[in-house]
Amino acid sequence: MSRIWVTKLHSSCWQWLMGWGRRSAQFVGVNYFMSKGILDDSPKEIAKFIFCTRTLNWKKLRIYLDERRDVLDDLVTLHNFRNQFLPNALREFFRHIHAPEERGEYLETLITKFSHRFCACNPDLMRELGLSPDAVYVLCYSLILLSIDLTSPHVKNKMSKREFIRNTRRAAQNISEDFVGHLYDNIYLIGHVAA
Repeated sequence: MSRIWVTKLHSSCWQWLMGWGRRSAQFVGVNYFMSKGILDDSPKEIAKFIFCTRTLNWKKLRIYLDERRDVLDDLVTLHNFRNQFLPNALREFFRHIHAPEERGEYLETLITKFSHRFCACNPDLMRELGLSPDAVYVLCYSLILLSIDLTSPHVKNKMSKREFIRNTRRAAQNISEDFVGHLYDNIYLIGHVAA
């Protein structure tokens, strides 16, 4: 992929280039770049393009990645979460790969892929804390639910730190109370992980 070509494109062209056919499995713009030899027709190259481009329509991108799991796999591996605190890494992940607005199979897939990637980037921390990808998955779901709880105006009785620690430690028993408390503090002070 030639970044010079991509960066020279005028921003008004992005809407056309990144437009969609009827729920097709391909970006019109990606097809255009491939036809001009700017982008190779490989999941890895498409993932690099998506990772380096900030002006894509995230709703359409979500549909595309849901249909092109091979591209999603390569996109996840481009993230480096080494030495990042879990909620901050999850925020970074959802800045590139927007979370769906509803729970479902696609969200589960995203969290599973994130959990495995986070553990692969932090093997020493995972050993030290005694966490597996399954435990990180549970923590991610807990963080998303806490984020919604603390930020939604529809929730009148917000979850307390004590309640969060108790609920999370029930789901993932071998996690320290201090670590879970720091997770709560991060969400409380910084905000939603999937905004």
